[in-house]
Order: sequence, then C-alpha cells, then structure tokens
Amino acid sequence: MCTVVVRWSRGAPVRLLALRDELTSREFDDPGRWWPEHPALVGGRDRLAGGTWCATRVGTGVTALVLNRPQKPVAAPGAPSRGTLPLLGAERGADWRSAVQLDGMASFLLVLAAPDRMTTWDFDGERLVTTEHPEGTWMVTSGGPEDRKADRFLPLFTDSAHPDGWRRLVQAEAPRDDPGALAVRHEQDGLVFATVFGALIEARPGGLTMEYSRRPWLDPWSPVVSWS
Repeated sequence: MCTVVVRWSRGAPVRLLALRDELTSREFDDPGRWWPEHPALVGGRDRLAGGTWCATRVGTGVTALVLNRPQKPVAAPGAPSRGTLPLLGAERGADWRSAVQLDGMASFLLVLAAPDRMTTWDFDGERLVTTEHPEGTWMVTSGGPEDRKADRFLPLFTDSAHPDGWRRLVQAEAPRDDPGALAVRHEQDGLVFATVFGALIEARPGGLTMEYSRRPWLDPWSPVVSWS
C-alpha cells in the first residue's frame, strides 16, 4: 500500500481511499474472506506471502492498512512479513503489537482506522513511533513527507465528497513516473512497479461497502460490494 486517505469522525462511518503500488508481476486476489484463521476479516490477498495490504473487520468497522517505508526495505531472514500486520491490526485493534515480533522486520507504516480513533505506527527498522490523529481527513503515503503528495492532494480530498469526489481525483491523471503522483508507473531492468489496485471503503460496525479497480485511474470501477 502506498497511498491512504482516511476521513473519520465519531458516530460516522469511516471512509477510506487505499491505493496499492507494487510490482505488476506480483499476483493478488480481489477482496474477500480469504483467511480461515481470521473469518471476520475482508481484504485483498497477496498470493506470494498470503497476507494483505488492507483488511477490515466487518463486525467492528475497524480497517488496518500497511504501507512500506524506505528506511529498511528488506527484512532479516525469518522475520514476519509486513502483510501480517493489517490482519493483526483489524483483528486486535491497538493491541496488535502483542501478537508479533518486530525484530528484523522491514520498515512500515501501519494505519488503524476505527469508528472512534485513527492511529498510525511508524517503524523504521528499530523504533516504533505511535501517533493518534484527531477527527478529520488525513493522507499518509509510503514516501512520507518527502514525496510531498499530501501537500498537493490532501486539501483536494478534504474538500471533496467520498466516494465520487475522491474517485474523480484518482481519475484526473494517468499513471506517471513520479513518486508524488496518485497513480504511478516506473520501469527499470525489465520490471514494472505501478499502481495495481485502488479501493474506496466505507466501514461501520456490522457493515462494509467497497468499490475497487485494478486500474483505478480509469472508469468504471467495480460495482459496490457489501459485507455484513
């Protein structure tokens, strides 16, 4: 996951945009209930490692998302995959930390978007920094402040309605070889790294609605899908 926009306020559904940037050769499954050990969770499944970039626990309305960060891009041998983190976050909420050993893990930013809170945990490979975000609209990216994406786009998302206005912002530009773009495409040494998935999510306790696309800069997206 490389770009996440969250709008939350107490008493209202949590609304999100999640854009995933990844190697185009890395296969994945569309959102569903893929994990027998986590039957309450809905998310897309990464076929290589078996985890996910975004998961929602339908009963609680809690969504957890992971973004790669650049400080430590490669995990130590035997360390847990970052794809386990959204499963733990959606299942356990803020207590996810007690269920995983961070030693050796690659760096990440974990986002927890719930009806009563938005929390991020930023891990640089050594230290874990926790931030509580007040009610409002927020944007976090894998590049962090360095890519200046939030400087450009957060005011636009703040002033736009979810989901239609947010979808139009994603569709306003074709993918570019620019880390500050919403949709990206970069080719190097025969490999293509690009925006491969986008989802617009509304989550509340007992209900999840989502529309998604593997080419989110184009129209149409999938029909709205609901889980309860």
